[in-house]
Amino acid sequence: MTTIGVLALQGAFREHIRSVEASGAKGILVKRIEQLDEIDGLIIPGGESTTIRRLIDKYNFLEPIRQFGKQGKPIFGTCAGLILLASEIDGSYDVHLGLMDIRVRRNAFGRQRESFEADLDIKGVADQYNAVFIRAPYIEGVGKEASVLATYKGNIVAAQQDNFLACSFHPELTDDHRITEHFVKMVEEAKKSLAS
Repeated sequence: MTTIGVLALQGAFREHIRSVEASGAKGILVKRIEQLDEIDGLIIPGGESTTIRRLIDKYNFLEPIRQFGKQGKPIFGTCAGLILLASEIDGSYDVHLGLMDIRVRRNAFGRQRESFEADLDIKGVADQYNAVFIRAPYIEGVGKEASVLATYKGNIVAAQQDNFLACSFHPELTDDHRITEHFVKMVEEAKKSLAS
């Protein structure tokens, strides 16, 4: 069975496990580096990107997660996880994992009280997908390797590049599991090609 880990340092990780299991994969909470060897794909959940980065540094996760992605194992970053995957962050010299050729803007849609929901068409994944945005970033631009999956009011809110998937919203907060199912399929395909 395909096993997907959810980085459980901060954020709504239990809800991601529920979504992974509803999508037909086994979900485990990842709290130790060694657990990266037990999983086929990794979700980096939302939360507060600087807090998550501090905890990633505290537990020495940065390089192991980077290597996990470079081996071809899929990583899905949601909200703060999207910021961690980006190779460029607006107004910041410091990037985190730098695995995806995207430029992001933090808190792009405003503060917590400006949280909202919107119906999105996610290319090749879902039509009329109800997306929950909470202090969400958006993607200001993508490199030639990355493809845009969804936009909201002209701003990019979901993208994919090889084995990396990222979105501005919180897919774990609804009962619509289609984007998690898409990630599970990505992981299953990567697992097959890495095994061959």
